[in-house]
Amino acid sequence: MNLLNEAETALCPANEPNAEVPNNAAGHYLLGLIHSYTDRRKSAIHNFKQALAIDPLLWAAYEELCVLGAAEEATAFFGDSAALCIQKQNINHASASQNMHISNEDCSLLSTRNFGSEDLSPRQLKRTQGDNLKGIPGAATLGAVYQPTNGGLPNLPLYNTPSTMATQFSGVVPPPLCRNAQLNAPNTSMLITDNSPKSIVNSNIQAPRRKFVDEGKLRKISGRLFSDSGARRSTRIAAEAGANSNANATLVAANGISNSSKYLGGSKLSSMALRSVTIRKGQSWSNENWDEGIHNETFDDSHANVTITNYTSSPFGDARSLETEGASMPVSGAIMSASRVLSGASEILGLLRILGDGYRLSCLYRCQDALDIYMKLPHKHYNTGWVLSQVGKAYFELVDYLESASFFSLARQASPYSLEGSDIYSTVLYHLKEDMKLSYLAQELISTDRLAPQSWCAMGNCYSLQKDHETALKSFQRAVQLNSRFAYAHTLCGHEYVALEDFENGIKSYLSALRIDARHYNSWYGLGMLYLRQEKFEFSELHFRMAFQISPHSSVIMSYLGTALHALKKNEEALEMMERAILADKKNPLPLYQKANILVSLESFDEALEVLEELKEYAPRESSVYALMGKIYKRRNMHDKAMLHFGLALDLKPSATDVATIKTAIEKLHVPDEIEDTL
Repeated sequence: MNLLNEAETALCPANEPNAEVPNNAAGHYLLGLIHSYTDRRKSAIHNFKQALAIDPLLWAAYEELCVLGAAEEATAFFGDSAALCIQKQNINHASASQNMHISNEDCSLLSTRNFGSEDLSPRQLKRTQGDNLKGIPGAATLGAVYQPTNGGLPNLPLYNTPSTMATQFSGVVPPPLCRNAQLNAPNTSMLITDNSPKSIVNSNIQAPRRKFVDEGKLRKISGRLFSDSGARRSTRIAAEAGANSNANATLVAANGISNSSKYLGGSKLSSMALRSVTIRKGQSWSNENWDEGIHNETFDDSHANVTITNYTSSPFGDARSLETEGASMPVSGAIMSASRVLSGASEILGLLRILGDGYRLSCLYRCQDALDIYMKLPHKHYNTGWVLSQVGKAYFELVDYLESASFFSLARQASPYSLEGSDIYSTVLYHLKEDMKLSYLAQELISTDRLAPQSWCAMGNCYSLQKDHETALKSFQRAVQLNSRFAYAHTLCGHEYVALEDFENGIKSYLSALRIDARHYNSWYGLGMLYLRQEKFEFSELHFRMAFQISPHSSVIMSYLGTALHALKKNEEALEMMERAILADKKNPLPLYQKANILVSLESFDEALEVLEELKEYAPRESSVYALMGKIYKRRNMHDKAMLHFGLALDLKPSATDVATIKTAIEKLHVPDEIEDTL
């Protein structure tokens, strides 16, 4: 809502100056955004770093640091210490969950005794999990049966998976959901699956609410399903599967007897939607017997080290298990070993290190280095929409528009509904003069999200390419209206104002972009071009230098900075800048042309001709190159060659202004330069 003062007051009350920021990492991240928006850069950087120190997986905070140009190497935030931090947080979360208990009064309907996950065999856990999901009619009934004793916190939705880092954002441990608890006293009765040890036993999830089945109906269903107790096991399984495909019967716990079967879900196709109970190696089923269609089993408790994939953390675990090497702890609804948490965190952080280094170098405009980093990504990660768009942006900054367009096109194929980088993609197509592709892109983006500023930037670039600057300006203004903090839209507005020769509003637009993002070099460059056009060379040099400090590898910025220095008669410094620009991008013809211009002003005609001959290979159809060569030959009194090159320049159909200049030079071909200067 753009109420930044109110937001800051909510996070940092004025009457409590020493109070901690609420919600830990998330609170620091929001405070960093507020300080960034209000131009308090140091405080913003501090808060973003604090957020990453608390939660190393908060990637958005690292992105903001990169945008501010203050990000350290990704290893500093996503290194081994971050993995240990994640492991410690998960252990703390596990310990807090295990320390919670259920009072006898609240659990009188659940069990006659308090039990832990060690007290149940794997099949009992599987049975109670399946029965509770099938028999409990929604979260409201669960809340009526069990109320946590943690101060009256509201019950979590029955099928919501809590976040891995839930305790960071809530400040309290979420109440446990007794999905693995029996509604009656524990009973070992359940259906047989196989006589051999199993690694996975499935139990069906019934997400919609189910009505309770009364005892009479239950006995009728049970009688139909399990009346053939003497039949062969394969025949019995087939009969059960057929019955369930027609009736889809749901069995619930009643009178201390719990009946369930992994075949009640129907065919094997339904196993895609089944939960799993994973049994560790070394466990065995002690015996399995059949008695009138009901399978009774006993399980050796000494082997009851079970890993259960469930929706919520079990609060009934034994805290001492965390001290062993094969320790199990509940994390994001799963009981996982501490070593697995550490290895998983290390793997994720390794990926974030590569992405972080690439993004950091991109924001520092070290684009070739960023491309080398992105190449280290695995194939499946490299070919994602976000990475491909970042690669496209890097090639855009390197002025390799063809390569940039190809990567942006691949990004659109990978993520057709993502707007990431689509504003830059439209600018790439603008420079390539691909009006058909640009028009199609603009229409596609508008149909995807007409309230996104990127969509209107593409539309504006489309009109600008068609020289309809007024309509283009309206499109860019619409982008600003939709998101006033979208700096690139302000810059594009400035470009259109300059094209309409409304320099005052152009300056206002560029300054608006710089207020949002002081590192947005495009606006510094735009101001430099505007002042260069107005022949205010001192201001032009100043703004080009600011752009050059932000993006020190851009050959275009170097070229125009050299042009401004040349206009200020700083020829030696200008020549040095042109040399750097040529080395930065040998395919860019602009610095070569400006270097030749400077050499002509220094009367180094032979060197200038050498540069122009080289330039003809890169830009063979550029009329200004031949016009400058004609001027040099005229200065050297080689009138025939001068006339030839002036004619070639006219044949390449230059602009009207250049045509007038070339014709004037032809008319004064035999007039000495000294007399021409006096005229």
